[in-house]
Amino acid sequence: MTDTSEQGALAEGGNALARAREAWETGGPAEASLFREFLRDFARSKVAVAALAVFAAIVLAAILAPLLAPQDPYDLMQLDIMDGRLPPGSESYTGMTYWLGTDDQGRDLLSGILFGLRISLVVGAGSALIAAVVGTAVGLIAAYAGGRTETIVMRLVDLQLSFPTILTALMILAVLGKGILNVVLALVIVEWAIYARTARASAMAERRREYVEAAESLAIPRWRVVFRHILPNCFPALIVIATIQIASAIAFEATLSFLGLGVPITEPSLGLLISNGYRYMLAGDYWTSFYPGIALLITIVSINLVGDHLRDVLNPRMER
Repeated sequence: MTDTSEQGALAEGGNALARAREAWETGGPAEASLFREFLRDFARSKVAVAALAVFAAIVLAAILAPLLAPQDPYDLMQLDIMDGRLPPGSESYTGMTYWLGTDDQGRDLLSGILFGLRISLVVGAGSALIAAVVGTAVGLIAAYAGGRTETIVMRLVDLQLSFPTILTALMILAVLGKGILNVVLALVIVEWAIYARTARASAMAERRREYVEAAESLAIPRWRVVFRHILPNCFPALIVIATIQIASAIAFEATLSFLGLGVPITEPSLGLLISNGYRYMLAGDYWTSFYPGIALLITIVSINLVGDHLRDVLNPRMER
């Protein structure tokens, strides 16, 4: 009778262990509850919700630029130098209204802003995503491996962060030349270390928790422990950093294009539009740089407001 009870207890323990392992593998209803709680906490800030709505509208306008823009600013056949630097509300000889005016090349500023937003968002989001993947993987490996591997990796991170970001990007583009891909590569090189340091710090805190020891005791492969169990718990900090870095990457791209080392002149971004028009501002043609600058400012501020509130929501130490 005692043997039967012991066997039943062992069987029940084995079933519980199996259920725990299955919960780790597949997740559970608690994840949906946490997501609803996150949405509820995020919605408490009207400023953050409004900023998210503005950013969503900007992204939608950039995606639908070919449909919304009155003119294709990349088609040189549609540009007329005689329409250069027309004030807002002017009409061309073809009857088209330039609601935000034109630049010195006769390009409709509204169309240029819509298409420029596409380049700025693609460069910013693309470089931030690639840098996040590279930096997070490096940081997780350094934290879990420890020892000499961690020391070497973190010294490389410190070396990377010791150089001024904009100066490093300028040197890289001076060697590689202009182009969207080159700008993305330069931004990835200067941003990956930030993700690596954040991921390493979060992973070091998670590595000492009980669930990691439990996963290791189940003989789960190390790579699965790192990327299936530790990584999801590092997401809150990484999401906040990624949001801020997207805004930073957009600002860096605009700076590089303003200095003439960003995207080519045939594919104007917001920074290039500002660069093309700022020389005429003292002559009274304020719109040539003012409206692209306002579009860039609204984009960066909306992203930063969302990222700032995400930090508050995802930080358990913040007062709710």
